Amino acid sequence: MTTTFSGSYTVTITPFTPGGEAIDYPAWERFIDWQVACGVPGIIILGTTGEFLTITDEERSAFVEATVKYVNGRMKVLVGTMNAYTPNAVRYSKEAEALGADGLMIIPPYYYTPTDDEIFNYYKAICEAQNLPIMLYNNPFTSNVDMSASLVARLTRSFSQIRYIKEASQDTARVHDIIVATEGVMNVWAGQRVLESYKMGATGYVNPYGNYIPRASVKFVEWAEQGRWDDVWAVQSVIKKFDAIITDGHPLYGHQCYSKALAAAAGYPVGDVRAPITTFASLGKEGTDRVEKMIPLMAELETIVDRIEAGSSPSQATG
Repeated sequence: MTTTFSGSYTVTITPFTPGGEAIDYPAWERFIDWQVACGVPGIIILGTTGEFLTITDEERSAFVEATVKYVNGRMKVLVGTMNAYTPNAVRYSKEAEALGADGLMIIPPYYYTPTDDEIFNYYKAICEAQNLPIMLYNNPFTSNVDMSASLVARLTRSFSQIRYIKEASQDTARVHDIIVATEGVMNVWAGQRVLESYKMGATGYVNPYGNYIPRASVKFVEWAEQGRWDDVWAVQSVIKKFDAIITDGHPLYGHQCYSKALAAAAGYPVGDVRAPITTFASLGKEGTDRVEKMIPLMAELETIVDRIEAGSSPSQATG
């Protein structure tokens, strides 16, 4: 495996036409160009934020193909190919490889609470069917299973394609545990708390905020790579404010809904979410009021990045 990944990869929304009837490709192309212009080194499509469970097989094939073709090597493209049925995950993974994707992000089989051996055999089947690098995705809150450091080490030893993991268990110390268990072979990517994760040894960030603040979230990961912790915190402390507003403002998982609303506020409308997620439109005044609270935070982050890039100290940048 020669392909390497690092930095802040936006785990993207999937843009829809009004009513969620179809994927909106003109909106998607504008969104991709924006990501590239902001220096985003890679995107991950069809993850949780991308509402992968609402996408038909026909839409999946067309979306992956169109994305790879339009990106045209300007950044890396990883595809979420997880499925609770192993043959489907294998099929999606082989298809992504055939369509030119650079890598895969794959969560364990969800809903079933599989055993370690069942998880191992799931990834084994995928690795034996294709050659793309795989980013494991550990998120016990959506998959109903928490992959231990020892299981990650077993997978890393067994399969050369498995060299990355998005670690989103909320246990930041797990970053270090995985690095130790794999003897430094596994590249651990933060699923949250960039500053703390990078101090523990993370080498990348799977980034939902890139859907509406791509420049700031790329920069603070670059600064984390350089150990510029005060600069990282100047951005991360503002990002925490988004979390508080979004978490309180949606009955399910607000990042899909509000990521789309905030992308529109940034000038890149991408439609609304598909059922069963509560749409932004149905939130009414509560939703628009929350977005209006976050728009100044987006502007604040641009100012912070401008000042830090111009040589100001973090305290001056946030002052």
